[in-house]
Amino acid sequence: MKQIIRKARFVDDKPKDIVMADGKFVAIVENYAGEGEEVTFEDDVYISSGWIDLHTHAFPSFPPYCAEPDEIGYKTGVTTVVDAGTCGADHIEAFYQLANKSITRIFSFLNISRVGLSRTDELSDLSLISASAIEHALDSYPRFIVGLKARMSASVVGTNNIQPLLMAKAIQQQKPLMVHIGSAPPCIDAILHELREGDIITHCYNGKANNLFTEEGKPLLSLQAARDRGVALDIGHGTESFSFEVAEQALREHVQFDTISTDIYERNKQQGPVYDMASTLTKCLALGCSLKTVIQAVTEAPARLMGRDDIGTIKVGAKADLTLFKLERGRSYSWIDSHGAIRQTTYHIKPLAVYIGGNYFEL
Repeated sequence: MKQIIRKARFVDDKPKDIVMADGKFVAIVENYAGEGEEVTFEDDVYISSGWIDLHTHAFPSFPPYCAEPDEIGYKTGVTTVVDAGTCGADHIEAFYQLANKSITRIFSFLNISRVGLSRTDELSDLSLISASAIEHALDSYPRFIVGLKARMSASVVGTNNIQPLLMAKAIQQQKPLMVHIGSAPPCIDAILHELREGDIITHCYNGKANNLFTEEGKPLLSLQAARDRGVALDIGHGTESFSFEVAEQALREHVQFDTISTDIYERNKQQGPVYDMASTLTKCLALGCSLKTVIQAVTEAPARLMGRDDIGTIKVGAKADLTLFKLERGRSYSWIDSHGAIRQTTYHIKPLAVYIGGNYFEL
């Protein structure tokens, strides 16, 4: 049976009818003349392709950086979550089995340490970076694993400095590499020097000393060179990795993020400052970004970085994933970053429901 959403309201186009069948989009037209199960939504409900959270911790086995995928996924308006390095090669089979049982669509940035976040200094022991284990995982789950993840900060790499990143680049194949940046060593210039087109810097607006900007808020020359090479920037909010001040300075200097992600796990979902994707998107609106910009950053942009053309888009043949939401206006809302700074808005994004593969879930 075909499902027809009549007069779907998009953030960047005039209303159209969306037609779904067998888990895919089969027509997106102004007036669909065919038959099917019809549904309409209120005029103030926006419909986008399903939100993609490019940086989460969706493998529930390794506290504290863990969560049940559906709790941070479809129940919050996110149709696809990508685990960013919680899981390494030793546990990828278990994660794949979990993904197959979840409602939320799930992918993995495989931790280059085979043990993943079973320990939080996972790159301090270079023997745990196994090229053969990574290659076997990539061969076994080529669609599930969308890239590799390296956490390049002092507490993770120990005395190894830049070496884990060099090893990751040597075994990367054609997949993107997502790199967490934090405290030095290694220094940010050395990290940026190694990255190439398609690679991703996450925590791009963090407020730590070893970040992408000078003390005067100007982008590093190495950042400008990396951007010229096609290195992408991901927000990766997290507990300690998003600064309103840095973000505002960056946008004044035209250093625009490519993707918006949460770096969410159970604790910062419950206790903040992340909470969910809708809160993170609203914070980006508070920076002065348009609704179109923030929605593209959780749909088209992450899908492109993952090398997927079947999600993150509403087009014939793509998976029928949608997020329905409102931009609610009224009272004043306060939003906190990772450093305790607050910005206020008179609006917020509120997810209402999702379709995943044509199946409807009201929130």
